[in-house]
Amino acid sequence: MHISKKAQQCGLSPMRKFHPLAVEAVKNGKKIYHLNIGQPDIPTPRAFFDAVRAFASPVLAYAASPGVPALLDAVRGYYARLGVQLDEDDVLITTGGSEALMMLMLSILDEGDEVIVPEPFYPNYATFIYAAGGVIRPVPTRPEEGYRYADRAKFEALINDRTRALLITTPGNPTGVILTPEEMAMLKDVAKAHNLYLISDEVYREFTYGGEGLRTMASFDDAAENVVIVDSVSKRFSACGARVGALITRNRALSQQCMKFCQGRLSVATIDQVGAAALYGIDSSYFEETRQEYKRRRDTVVRKLREIPGVICEEPHGAFYLMAALPIDDADRFQEFLLRDFSDHGETVMFAPGASFYATPGKGRNEIRIAYILNCRDLERSIELLGLGIEAYNRR
Repeated sequence: MHISKKAQQCGLSPMRKFHPLAVEAVKNGKKIYHLNIGQPDIPTPRAFFDAVRAFASPVLAYAASPGVPALLDAVRGYYARLGVQLDEDDVLITTGGSEALMMLMLSILDEGDEVIVPEPFYPNYATFIYAAGGVIRPVPTRPEEGYRYADRAKFEALINDRTRALLITTPGNPTGVILTPEEMAMLKDVAKAHNLYLISDEVYREFTYGGEGLRTMASFDDAAENVVIVDSVSKRFSACGARVGALITRNRALSQQCMKFCQGRLSVATIDQVGAAALYGIDSSYFEETRQEYKRRRDTVVRKLREIPGVICEEPHGAFYLMAALPIDDADRFQEFLLRDFSDHGETVMFAPGASFYATPGKGRNEIRIAYILNCRDLERSIELLGLGIEAYNRR
């Protein structure tokens, strides 16, 4: 039977593709420290569960395709606190940030159109772009330079008549890179100058560790037609299972096209939206405590990685990920080795191999992404296992 070229072009998630080996390892008695998926262990605020329990409608009905009014108002109120005034029609509620990205790509790309993306990037970007018939034009970075990418000349060198958008993440997944206000303004100017969309994935906005404050590309009123924000409650409120995101743009022509896909999938789950709306009312102290906890975890991981000979790792400034280059030949083979053939006192570790975070063939083969979402004691043990695993792998 026929399988589409678009589907074949997409890869398996590097965060999830080793799950079958992990299941087998657990059956064989191994304990696995999971650094591969960005699933926070920070408790979800009780407000979500209280709102769900209080939901008393006699019928669990479809929500409106753009989203339930309470959640639309909550998102607009959140952005108003950032100094951004949004109309109700500027916000579409989506099934996580992932659906927002998929709708965007389906709305702006024709076959062969291009999106400029700094690499390494969140691997699902490739899935959404390829599924829409698009092409990734990567902006190269280097681990030795902390994966920084905001160079106007690099972006403009890639722009051609098939370019439709710039796609960036700040704070970054997988690198933790945060754009400065000047870098944000530069990218906005590039998008305006070349009549491109500037898609800014800002789902980790609260997680910065140098006092940077909350920033959003939506603050540029002079680029209202260019800027599109992808947002989500998943990481901000440690509510990944709720699957509630948002697509935010003041470009009405674009939002009208995205609405077709909103209506096509009918609606986001009503109960999840009810719970998500309540999250936006929690006290800001939640974010300060969470931020400080992630900072401790980041510092633990960076310190332990720098104890391993040959590892290249720059300190990330945001989100809860980092990329590291390891003294190995192939991170995919190394991960398989850790699950099949390695353990220390019955324990091993998982990460996300780096090649899938790149569009450039051959890049990232010796790199990994670490999600520092475990407590500090478990993170210390995880990185210890990583170092022991590197020694054992290279002795083979």
